[in-house]
Amino acid sequence: MFRVAILTVSDRSSEGLRPDGSGTLIRDLISAELDAVIVAYRIVPDERPAIEATLREWADERQADLVLTTGGTGLAPRDVTPEATRAVIEREVPGIPEAMRAASLAVTPFAMLSRMVAGTRGRCLIINLPGSPKGVRENLGVVMPALKHGLEKLLGDPNDCAP
Repeated sequence: MFRVAILTVSDRSSEGLRPDGSGTLIRDLISAELDAVIVAYRIVPDERPAIEATLREWADERQADLVLTTGGTGLAPRDVTPEATRAVIEREVPGIPEAMRAASLAVTPFAMLSRMVAGTRGRCLIINLPGSPKGVRENLGVVMPALKHGLEKLLGDPNDCAP
């Protein structure tokens, strides 16, 4: 069973001004489609120090095998989730955001404006998702088929990838 943490990055949600529809949707989708337990959930404002500290805590203290962030991946001046993620990851996994953007471009031209990042820190995979529930559903659906295999490999599965 994989240990999953969900980080919502939103000024308004962190202040209680808007419900966190994206974080709760991530929880529901992961619980339905992956053999996983949600071990942590937090809402932070669009502030790099808060995002970085949470990602480090969850990865370094081995609380999570997978951290899914939602929010802060656009072009607004306060959208700093990709920068915070890059500051803490050790190895980038560019295929994940590339696949998400490619699939999203079939739905909306705004997908090309997304700055999502994915990478690993130790044995933890961190993936940025968009901030809207629609974007979460579409993008998580793209990565879900490869997620189990990727996490197994990251956690040390020695079996060959080819059948």
